[in-house]
Amino acid sequence: MDQSCEVKKKPKTFKEFIKSSYFLRPFLGVVIGGVAGYFYYHFIGCSSGSCAITGNPFMSTISGAFLGFFALNSPCSKC
Repeated sequence: MDQSCEVKKKPKTFKEFIKSSYFLRPFLGVVIGGVAGYFYYHFIGCSSGSCAITGNPFMSTISGAFLGFFALNSPCSKC
């Protein structure tokens, strides 16, 4: 089982960092997860307000952002 992993060169400047996958993957995960979390609250969420996560749009968005971050930055997705 020969896995060929390319070692990525770390960005040296802030501009290179913003354009690199070190920033873009986590950023996109947070944004997409946050939007998905809010949509989950809006369309499926708890209408009585007694649910801890889905009864509050802020908590639902934050939870979705965390899930999106961890889904795109999973150690299983490396190499």
